[in-house]
Amino acid sequence: MQHLILLASLFSLCTSSSDWCYPSQYSCDNQCNLPEFWNHANAACGGRAQSPVNVVTRKTVPDGRLTPFHFHNYQQTFRSSMKNNGHSVQVSLSHLATIQGGDLMTGYKAVQFHLHWGKSGGPGSEHTIDGEQYPMELHIVHMKQQYTDLSTALADPNGIAVLGFFYEESRSANKKYEHIINALQKITETSSNTSLSPISLEQLIPSRQNLTSYYRYKGSLTTPGCTESVIWTLFENTIPLSKGQLQAFSNLRFHNGMPMVGNYRPPQPLNGRLVYRSGAAALLAGAALLVASVSVTLGLSQSR
Repeated sequence: MQHLILLASLFSLCTSSSDWCYPSQYSCDNQCNLPEFWNHANAACGGRAQSPVNVVTRKTVPDGRLTPFHFHNYQQTFRSSMKNNGHSVQVSLSHLATIQGGDLMTGYKAVQFHLHWGKSGGPGSEHTIDGEQYPMELHIVHMKQQYTDLSTALADPNGIAVLGFFYEESRSANKKYEHIINALQKITETSSNTSLSPISLEQLIPSRQNLTSYYRYKGSLTTPGCTESVIWTLFENTIPLSKGQLQAFSNLRFHNGMPMVGNYRPPQPLNGRLVYRSGAAALLAGAALLVASVSVTLGLSQSR
């Protein structure tokens, strides 16, 4: 808390910029708007349907319409480039991969994916589940199939669909991520890019049978301009990466040369919005409550 107060004090003393930034970038030499002041950089960031959010599982609403997704061409390998865009790692996609189902009213085509992470494998996801922040979060951004550019899709209140995936630290390296990890060392500086060896979206995410448990809510982009036109889907099953793989992302640098760490926006108020859960997610939430109840009961009996 004292750290945040100090940053806010510095902001009031020395900022005169309209640029936005993360706290890890901020200094009087790099004057910029911290997340709590992003509405100064873009008014939409002060809206009432902003992302990310903290998902409180006991308050989520079961929704039978949240059926399994249909993934088309997710298994198809593609060639692309990976870029340090100054605030994340981004890979552009060629619109071959699409999603349907999951109560989406139409098909959406993949446009790009990027990530958000902490410092050296520490907490860094944007969304949180019951207050838990994961080491990293993957966003696969899709737009409605009828659109040809993101700006047009963003003008549609439901024009964008983002699939969010959480990472967890594992004991062994995830070989499916070798191409991504190896490419990071070639894009340490802002605006640098490198060719990416052929990969598929399917190899980057959990297997399809593990993609039936998810949460859904209506929100926004998590960076300025914070446009509120995103249908968010957050999957429960995590992606494993070793500590070394997670730490590799912290070797990148922001445009001012500072380490690219902590590039996540804090959770935003729901402001009355509901978060829905798929049937499989409801079963898992119920099982978790049952385990907690049994644990409490056992604890009480043992204390007598």
